Amino acid sequence: MSEPQPYTRDESEAERIDRNFGEQLQELRIAQAGVQILFAFLLTIPFQQRFTTLSDIQRTIYVITLLSVALSTLVFMAPVAMHRMLFREGLKDFVVRQTDTLIGTGMFFLVIGIVGGVVLVLDVLLSHSTAFWIGGAIALLAAVLWVLLPMSQRHRQRQRRHRADAPT
Repeated sequence: MSEPQPYTRDESEAERIDRNFGEQLQELRIAQAGVQILFAFLLTIPFQQRFTTLSDIQRTIYVITLLSVALSTLVFMAPVAMHRMLFREGLKDFVVRQTDTLIGTGMFFLVIGIVGGVVLVLDVLLSHSTAFWIGGAIALLAAVLWVLLPMSQRHRQRQRRHRADAPT
């Protein structure tokens, strides 16, 4: 079985930067929709009658979850604000590099918000231990899908390139 050919594009550096920024904005659109829904939900919880019956640990989980989603929202919106402030300044390469970091940071805070929200709801509905076990499983799944799977593919791609570049 032959090795798959690496995916390449015939584009200038400027075209690559423009394409990368467009792809990053699409990623942000997808993530931001979910973050906004979660944030809106979390903002309404304290106004519910049962909120006063939460235990101290449940309130702590709520506060951490709310702050994580708020940070995720701000971080996901930062590339748009940065682009607006630096528009036509010839700094799109800077914006693309920073956006890459910001997306990773936003995803980190988002997973904390997702896990925290699930743990809070399950803690109210079921039990502390069940909520934390399921929250841990969700965090593990996020780590596998969002970090380990892409990193394993990156590692495989680098090995393929190394073998292709090695003298035979």
